[in-house]
Amino acid sequence: MAHDFQAIDDQGVGLAVDGLLPSTCDWGAGSLAGLARINDYLAGTWAPPAGRDGPEGVGDGDWSLLIGRIGGVALRAAAPSTRPEHRERLLALLDVWAGTVFVDPDARLRTGTVLNHTGAQRAIRDEHGATIMLFPLLEDIFVLEYRKGDAEAPRLGPVSDVIEPPRTHWGSARQIRELVELIRTRGPMPWDPEAVALLADATGMSRAAAALLLAVDPGNRTPRGPLPDREGQRVLGLGITEIRSGHDELSRLTDRLDVFADALPPDPADLWTAAGPRHVATRLADAWRARRGHHAPVPETSRALIASLEPREPAAELCGILAHPAGEPLITEDLDTRLHDYRGSIAPTAGTADRQTPRRMESLLHDVATLVPTVYAELPAGDPLRAGLPELIESLRARLAYPGLLLHAARAFPDVTEDDQRRRFGPAPYIGPEPLSVPAFDDGLTVALAAAIPSYGPPKPCPHLYFRPALLDVDAEQTKRLTDDRDYYGEWDRHAMDVIAHVRRIRGDYFTRVVERVRSGVLPVGAYESNPAASAPELVDEVAESLTVPPDAATLYLQLLALEAPTDRSVRTWNGWSPTRHRKAAAALLDAGLVVADKRPRAGRGVFLPGPWAIAKKPFHPMEVWKAEFLGIPFMPNRLRIHRHPTLDRTHPELFAAAWALVARGKSPRN
Repeated sequence: MAHDFQAIDDQGVGLAVDGLLPSTCDWGAGSLAGLARINDYLAGTWAPPAGRDGPEGVGDGDWSLLIGRIGGVALRAAAPSTRPEHRERLLALLDVWAGTVFVDPDARLRTGTVLNHTGAQRAIRDEHGATIMLFPLLEDIFVLEYRKGDAEAPRLGPVSDVIEPPRTHWGSARQIRELVELIRTRGPMPWDPEAVALLADATGMSRAAAALLLAVDPGNRTPRGPLPDREGQRVLGLGITEIRSGHDELSRLTDRLDVFADALPPDPADLWTAAGPRHVATRLADAWRARRGHHAPVPETSRALIASLEPREPAAELCGILAHPAGEPLITEDLDTRLHDYRGSIAPTAGTADRQTPRRMESLLHDVATLVPTVYAELPAGDPLRAGLPELIESLRARLAYPGLLLHAARAFPDVTEDDQRRRFGPAPYIGPEPLSVPAFDDGLTVALAAAIPSYGPPKPCPHLYFRPALLDVDAEQTKRLTDDRDYYGEWDRHAMDVIAHVRRIRGDYFTRVVERVRSGVLPVGAYESNPAASAPELVDEVAESLTVPPDAATLYLQLLALEAPTDRSVRTWNGWSPTRHRKAAAALLDAGLVVADKRPRAGRGVFLPGPWAIAKKPFHPMEVWKAEFLGIPFMPNRLRIHRHPTLDRTHPELFAAAWALVARGKSPRN
């Protein structure tokens, strides 16, 4: 095949397809020529030069995933948000692809792994077909087989993990060439915001994620992958922050090529009709729902609140888990984890080598433990994130009760010896599915691992502790051995026991009361728990009568007494107040001598309880000392500086009532 693509056959080709394939960072200069050469070898129209038995590889062979799934590349080439330099390279790739055996409906192709390949041969060919090595995998090789008929193609060895490319409806040579010609003569397809709205409504994803999916921009797989340029942002109607959030939402879309494979119309010209983008959106929605189902959309304001809390899991992904717990396997399926030794690096794994899933579970426990109070209190009744809390908490508690779950607890001091661990946790060895390279002791609750190369964290070898949440707090002596940090880890691991604290928090009475409160439905739809007029109306009446102030002033006073950050903006959102109504409530409190007017850094409000003030840096909130003591927030020694968030143990109606009870007993804030 002869193609005039030499001038653009550079590393930009890999960047142009970035995000569609697992890894394109190895697509160097000459990738297009390399694909053409591979095709010519398979088709029998090119003979390797002396000293070589086949074509050179392209990257790590992940381009083979495009076989039967070229639709994503084609749609990205047509999208108006695609950078011009990327579009040029995508069109060149499509030009090459249209002339290969990969689009031949009669070609029989499959990929697989040849185990323990010891020879130097990289390719083999005869009259029935050919096999080429795509990429070496330590002792194994990743291969592509091409057959011309029913007879077997020659092989480089026995093939395992065989995968046959899908048979899709879009991607014939004619369709590809017609689309390329249309893009070159008419320019990119039209952009239709209604198509974005259709896709968002049909799937439950955010507007940003829907726009990016329609533009075939699900996020980069390589750190150097570029974001849309200014023109692309203008077309999408998204800023950089929204784009990053949308990419987070799509980050775990592992079968990206399959979602896009049949999104284009059979007749490429239909893409330029008025309804063309909406038809594409409909097909994308069908593909998405077939894989992930349909979920009610999460309000953009709720997504923004979660993102502002900086969770460990991607904010968009966490929104999906909060709103639809049944769709997350970590919430619905018991997780078996065991210690796995990979060349001396030992860590919990799911299955044989999956270290990421146990880490995700630990991150999810952190996010649920820390975010539930905010979701419960600062999102209105009826919000899908808040409504999903009972199912989320109860399902997660069930997963924590599974005895096969083993999680990381802490790193011990480096000088803690094997004998120290044996004395503390007993001599019984940890028995897993495979032997470990260092000793490990198991007392039922805790698995104490002697110093080993950590799977993550500082490289210095140190002992590690793991625990089974199902047995936490069951046996007092076992629990004390695990959680008593004296002379064992102390300040060495500043995150020591975080996971244990999160497990206890999720199992605790406060979360139980949150579940009961949300499930009761006593709060009217659209009302906020942080508004005492809605969540504790009888208490507001009592306060108003006792202080001789209007109900709005009583409402604001309770919020100033009990809430961590009652900023003017938040109060108006929770209470549904206009600025004028808010000012009247504040004025009534000022007239009654219950608050003082002032301007204070990072306070976000203009009235304050009397008495000393504690400062704070982000992400913590400054507040009155009286309130900090009421909420149980400790201060830094000898300084009125807040360095923690409160750990709430009462629902908001209970919190308002407790704060008012102090005032009623004569312990109100004073100068």
